[in-house]
Amino acid sequence: MAGTNHDLEEHVQRITVTLDDDLVAEIDEIIRTRGYQNRSEAIRDLTRSGLKEAILDASGAEDCVAAVVYVFDHSARDLSKRLVGTFHDNHQLVLSTLHVHLDHDHCMEATVLKGKSAQVQAVANQIIAERGVRHGRLIMIPAELEAEMHDHDGETPHSHIKIK
Repeated sequence: MAGTNHDLEEHVQRITVTLDDDLVAEIDEIIRTRGYQNRSEAIRDLTRSGLKEAILDASGAEDCVAAVVYVFDHSARDLSKRLVGTFHDNHQLVLSTLHVHLDHDHCMEATVLKGKSAQVQAVANQIIAERGVRHGRLIMIPAELEAEMHDHDGETPHSHIKIK
């Protein structure tokens, strides 16, 4: 019968994994803080995330969407100019930037990028390494970037980004 738990079980494999007590405690803490229903659900999610990250890191040729988030000292000499220069030099990768004032001296920006993972990583590294950037992190998500332009009932032609 379609849609039953029996059908789902046919596509799932049960494996045995040996983990030390400290790692199990960390997984249990993630289960508690993120609200997973059980260890299997948490381990599947963490494994899926780790595999996607490994794929992006391994080849550098995978398409992705990404966010580079960084905190910087807005008074650092020419930093804003250097950051804007990086965005213009890589305009084909940069989709948008959100700018937030944190206090009198610091701002946070989140820049959304799309492209090949190696190119996205290189731009993120350049941003994070700028003098005056205090903290930075890149989050990449594997995607399929469609180049084909199309429209829907006369709307403006556009392409899509599909998450893998």
